[in-house]
Amino acid sequence: MNKGEEGENLITAQAMYGYTHYIYGEAYYGSFGGMRYRMAREPLEDVRFAPAEKQQEGQFMVTVWPEPLSYEKTPEDKKKNFYFPFTEQGRLDAIACLNEQYRSGKEDWDKIRSV
Repeated sequence: MNKGEEGENLITAQAMYGYTHYIYGEAYYGSFGGMRYRMAREPLEDVRFAPAEKQQEGQFMVTVWPEPLSYEKTPEDKKKNFYFPFTEQGRLDAIACLNEQYRSGKEDWDKIRSV
């Protein structure tokens, strides 16, 4: 992750799991500047031994919510979900969405960090 120019990605693709990792049925959790996030293949299931068609079914789901609570402890009404195709491009679009959510809510995320 980089702290940098307004247009720079703060959450990078290199910092996240690669595309194929998500077929194992594991979510990626992270946080950046007051914003917590989760990215996973939905439905969240291990499909690594399934046929390729089954592996490609589903979608990426990205969730953002305010610190300090974990995904499980945060009320659903505090979470925002976004969906993308389960492809490498979908993974990159999901990461771009995380950066956009951080930038667009920066004032709120900063307030959360200062509490």
